Order: sequence, then structure tokens, then C-alpha cells
Amino acid sequence: MVEINPLYSIAGVAVGALVGLTGVGGGSLMTPLLVLAFGFHPVTAVGTDLLYASATKTVGTAVHGFSGTVDWKVVRRLAMGSVPASLATLIALAYAGAKFDGTQHVITMTLGLALIATAIAMAFRRQILAYYAETMEAMSDRRIMRLTILLGLILGVLVSLSSVGAGALGMTALLVLYPKLPINRLVGSDIAHAVPLTLIAGMGHWAMGSVDFGLLLSLLIGSVPGIIVGSLVSTRVPDGVSRAILAGTLAIVGGKLIF
Repeated sequence: MVEINPLYSIAGVAVGALVGLTGVGGGSLMTPLLVLAFGFHPVTAVGTDLLYASATKTVGTAVHGFSGTVDWKVVRRLAMGSVPASLATLIALAYAGAKFDGTQHVITMTLGLALIATAIAMAFRRQILAYYAETMEAMSDRRIMRLTILLGLILGVLVSLSSVGAGALGMTALLVLYPKLPINRLVGSDIAHAVPLTLIAGMGHWAMGSVDFGLLLSLLIGSVPGIIVGSLVSTRVPDGVSRAILAGTLAIVGGKLIF
């Protein structure tokens, strides 16, 4: 019997509001909250958050797909790297779970490092884009394709281990690789790619018994109104202020997980 916990639904509201306010994926916020505030095992937090992300991003993909703001070529290139990488990571996790006592420590460290990397990508996105602008202008499409597949591979490993990476990290890299594409098409492509990635990774964690469905449903109930509220409030808060606050928060939480 799946039980709804109102406290977890409130957490879903809070995280949903921040996602709507900042545009950063819930994995950067939800997983550390479940680990640090509610004391969930990191593996359970990651597995549950992956299915949570798959459900919410499916809705986002439907909206972007209907609006024509998904570049399916970019999605295919990312998936060529991320899907095999996710499957390989899940197999390694399943094997390590039975053989290696440090699996929890590996996931916690990966989560902490991913949060710090996300904070850096958020805080210095403009400088990163400016630094690589000229280089990317002269790069061939074949080279960009290979780098996109490599990006997908990295995201596949990161997301499967920590549920973090497909948001701020993936978007920053896509902005570098495809500076001529409209931002809304890159956002839509990033969200669309996250659906199969988080679904495959989430199903893998489910098969390993690391998904709490009561927690999952509780989070989903709270997140939808939270995202709506956050999206409405976002028009009143300067983008630089909200992103700076969130980047600082992620860096602190990432450091706490590592140290």
C-alpha cells in the first residue's frame, strides 16, 4: 500500500517553486534535500528522484514538442552517448551493490561534486560561453556531433549515479556547442533528452529496489502547484539574484555532502 506523506508533498512544493523560479532541474535540489533533511539513503533518494524527474519532464517535453521547440537531432546525439552510459553505470551499480560496501559513499561523493559543478556552471555561464564562442564558430558539424555524444555519455553516468547533471550542466554545454540555435530549442531539447535518460536510470534503480513509491507520489502531488507558483513569481525576481542565491546554496550543499 502506497502512503502519501504530507511533509514530502510540502518538500515537493518547495522544490517545484524553486524549479519554476530558476529553471534548474529538480535533481539538483530534491536529491540533497532527501538525503540531508529527511535522512533517506542516497541510493533511494537518487532512484526515486529519477522517476520523479522522468514524470515531470515528460510533461515539459509534451509542451515543447507541441510548440516545436525541440531539436530532435540534438536529442538523438545526446541519447547516443547517454543511454549506453546509463545502462553501463546501472550494471556497475548493481554489481557493486553486492560486492562493494562503499557504494553509498561513491554516490554521495558524486552527488556532491555534481552539485558543485552545477553551481559553477550557473554562476559563470556567461563567462564560459564567451570563452568558447570563437572556437565553436570554427568547428565542423562532425566534431560537434562527437562532442555532443561525449556530453551525453558524461551526463548518462552523472545522472545515473546522482540524478544531477541534465539541467544546468547539460544546458551550459549545449549553449557552448550550439550557439546559433535559439535558447528555447536548446531548453526543449535538453528536457526531451532527460526523459529517456531519467526513465532508463530510474527503472534500473527500481529493479535494484531503490525506489520509494510513497515518496515518489508525495513529491509529484506537491511539485505541480509548486512549479506553477514559482513560474509566476519568477517574473518579479531578477534572474541574476535568484541564480546567484541558488548557485551559492548548491555549492554549500555539495561541499557538505563531500566533507
